[in-house]
Amino acid sequence: MTTPHDLDDRLRAELAALGAPDQRRDLGEPLPDGGALTGAQALALFDAQLTSRLLDLAGRWLSGFGEGYHTIESAGHEGDAAVAAALRPTDPALLHARSGAFYCLRAAQAAGAFPVTSPEPEPEETEAASLPVGAGIVVDADGDATVVVPDLPQPSPDDAFAAAARDVLRGIVASAEEPAAGGRAKVFGRADLAVVPTTSTAGSHLPRAVGLGLALERLRRGARPADGGAEAAPWPADAVVVCAFDDGAADHATATAALNTAGWYDHTGLRIPVLFVCADGGASAEGWVAATLRARPGIRYFAADGTDVAATYRVAAEAAEWVRRQRRPAVLHLSAVRLMEHCDGDAARDPLLATARLLVTSGYASGEELLARYDERGWQLRRVAEEVLDEPKLASPVEIVRELAPRRPVRVSRAVAEAAAHAAGPGAGARAEAFGGKPPELTGPLTLAQSINAALADGMLDHPGTAVFGHDVAARGGVYGVTEGLRDRFGAVRVFDTLPDETSILGLGLGAGLAGLLPVPEIRHLTLLHGAEDQLRGEAATMRFLSRGAFRNPMVVRVPGLASPEGLGGHDRNDDSLGALRDVPGLVVAVPARPDDAAPMLRTCLAAARVDGSVCVFVEPIALYHVRDLYTDGDDEWTAEYAEPGAWADRHVPIGRARVYGIGSAEDLTIITFGNGVRMSLRAAATLAEEGVGSRVVDLRWLAPLPVADIIRESSATGRVLVVDETRRTGGVGEGVLSALVDTGYVGAARRVAALDSFVPLGPAARQVLVSAEAITQGARTLLAR
Repeated sequence: MTTPHDLDDRLRAELAALGAPDQRRDLGEPLPDGGALTGAQALALFDAQLTSRLLDLAGRWLSGFGEGYHTIESAGHEGDAAVAAALRPTDPALLHARSGAFYCLRAAQAAGAFPVTSPEPEPEETEAASLPVGAGIVVDADGDATVVVPDLPQPSPDDAFAAAARDVLRGIVASAEEPAAGGRAKVFGRADLAVVPTTSTAGSHLPRAVGLGLALERLRRGARPADGGAEAAPWPADAVVVCAFDDGAADHATATAALNTAGWYDHTGLRIPVLFVCADGGASAEGWVAATLRARPGIRYFAADGTDVAATYRVAAEAAEWVRRQRRPAVLHLSAVRLMEHCDGDAARDPLLATARLLVTSGYASGEELLARYDERGWQLRRVAEEVLDEPKLASPVEIVRELAPRRPVRVSRAVAEAAAHAAGPGAGARAEAFGGKPPELTGPLTLAQSINAALADGMLDHPGTAVFGHDVAARGGVYGVTEGLRDRFGAVRVFDTLPDETSILGLGLGAGLAGLLPVPEIRHLTLLHGAEDQLRGEAATMRFLSRGAFRNPMVVRVPGLASPEGLGGHDRNDDSLGALRDVPGLVVAVPARPDDAAPMLRTCLAAARVDGSVCVFVEPIALYHVRDLYTDGDDEWTAEYAEPGAWADRHVPIGRARVYGIGSAEDLTIITFGNGVRMSLRAAATLAEEGVGSRVVDLRWLAPLPVADIIRESSATGRVLVVDETRRTGGVGEGVLSALVDTGYVGAARRVAALDSFVPLGPAARQVLVSAEAITQGARTLLAR
C-alpha cells in the first residue's frame, strides 16, 4: 500500500522535476491537441484535483491525533473532476465516497469560478423549473420548499475550492456546522450544489438515480408535483442525473438491479436521463467491468482514461450531451487507480501527475509553479482544518435525531382536513367523475381491500403528484386486486407497472420523492421486501438525517403481509417478520386491521409524507383483505361504510394512536394486539364474555412508533395484560410492547401469546405455529387464574 507520506513525497518530487515549458501559452487558449478545454480550465481541474488530494492527506493527519473520523480517500480517482466540468452545476449528482475532486469542481462551478462549457439550455425549456447557479432548495420548519438565491459576491477560484475543502473537513471532524449532515456523517452533499448526499454502501444509491431520472422525465412531460407547484421540481427540465460509483459497486446486486431497470425502461420506450459514471480502479478481474458494462442492453457505453483530464472531459462532455439530448441512459467507464487505501495502485498513474504534465508540456505552467500551488493550498487547508477543529460538535440526543423523522401531528391533521374540504367542495365534481358517479360512501359496506382502493383513489384526487406503481399494479390491480381500476381512472402516467424487482421499485420511489412527487409503490409480498430492505434502511430513512432536512424522499410503501391462518403459499406468502422494519429509525409502520381504520390511516400516511417527508410502510394483512364476517358467517361485521369527506377530519387517525374495543364490562383483562390478531382477539373476547370476563381489546394500528401512552393507559385500567403477537416470539412486536410496559413502571400481570420461532409451513401445518383464537382464549384464562 502506498502510504500518504510516500504519495505526497513522490508527487512533490515529480512536480519539481517537470521543469519549465518550452513555450508559454496564454491560459485562455485551448489545449494544443484541439481539445475543448482551455488552459485556464485545465488549471482549475488541477486545482480541484490537488484540493481533493490534500483533503485526503488532511484526513489522515487529523486521524493521527484522534480528530478525524472518516478516511475513505479519493486518491487516484481525481479524474472525475473532468466529469463535473462536463456537466452543469444544476444537474443532480449522486456521488460515492471517492468523489472528492468532483465535489470540489462542482463547488467552483456553482460559485461561477469555473465556466460552464456544455451547451446552455434554451430559456423556454427551463425557465419554470431551473435553479439559478448557486441557488438552493430550503425546507422550512413547516415542510415547505423554497428556492433561495444568495446575494453574495462571486468568490475567486481559490475561495471556491477553499469553501469546498471546508465542507469536507467539517465532515471529517464531525462538525455540527457541516452543510450536509451537520456532523451526523461524512458525505458529499449540498442542496445548493445539487449534490444529493449518499451513504458509502456500495451501489445502494443507483436505484434512486434511476428513479430520479424517470421522475424528472415524467415531470418534463407534464406530470405535476405533489403540491402542484413548480418549486417542487427544483431541477431544469433537461437536467441529467449523474450517478457515480466504483468498480467494487459494479458487482453488487443493487447496482445490477439499477442498471437492469434503466435498460429495461429504455427497451420499453420510456426515457431515463441518467449518466452512470464508473471509476474502475482495477479491483475486479481484468476486463470484467468493461465487459459487463458494455453488455448492458439499453445503456450507451462510453469509456475514457480517467487519469487523463483532457480525454475524460472530452468523452464525458460527449456522454452528457448524448444523455441530455436523447433522454436515455448511458454509462461512462473511467479507468482509475486506487491509491492510499485497500490496494497498492500504481503511483506512476497518479492523475495529478498526468494533469501537471499536461499543463507543463502545453505551456501553461512550470513544475515549480504547480508545486508552489500545491504547497500553498496545503497550508491553506491546514489552517482550515485547525479552524474547524474548534467548531461545535453534536452534543445532545435531540440535536442528533432532530432531522431524522420530524412529527408534526397538527399539520398532518390540518392536511387531512384540507383534503376533506376540497373533496367535499371544489373537487366534488372531479371526485364524482372519478368514481363513475357513485363515490364509495354510497356503495355500501366495504372490505379492507375495497376501503384501501377507495382511499388510494381519493389520495390521487387530492395530490396531483401521487403515483401508484409496482409489479402488475396497473394491468392486474396488484396480486390481490387492491389497485384494480386505478389506471383507468388516473392514467398510465400516474399508475404504472414496473419490473418484478423490489430493489428497483423502491429505488423508483426514492427518486420520485426526491423530485417532488408522492410515490406509493406496492411490494407484492412482505417476504420480498426483505431482499430490498436497504433501500428503506440505508437510503430512504437516512435522507433527512444526511441532509439536515434539505432533501426529502416522502414515500408510502404498501405491502401485503402477515400470515394467513390457512397457510396459503407457505412462508413466501405468509411472512410475519416485522422486526427488521421496526428497527429502522424514523420509519413509520402502519398495520390496519379493519376497513374503517384502513382509509383514515392511509390518508394519515399520505399527509405525513407530504408534510413531514415521512417514509411509511403500510402493511396490509392478506388474510383480512376480503373478509366480511367477524363472529358468524354472514354477520358482515368485518365490513364498514366508507366515510364521506365531511367526516374525514373527525375520524382522523394520528400516527401512534391505538383503537380500543370494549367487550362486556371491559374491566378484567386488556388484550393488546394488531393485524390478524385483532379479529382473533375479538372472537376470543366474545368467548370470555360468555364466561363473565370483560375485556378491552387494543388494536395498536401503528407498530412504529408504538402507541405507548395508549398501551399504558389501557393496561393500567385492568392490571392484567395479554399481548397477542402474530409475529415470532423472538424479535416480534410483543417484545416492544412488554418493554414499553417495563420502561414505564407497569406493575400488573402480563403474559404473551405469539407465533413460534419458525417459518410458516404450507397448508394446515401453519396452524401449528401461528396464533389462533383458541390460543388467545387459553392464554387469557391462564393469566386470569394467577
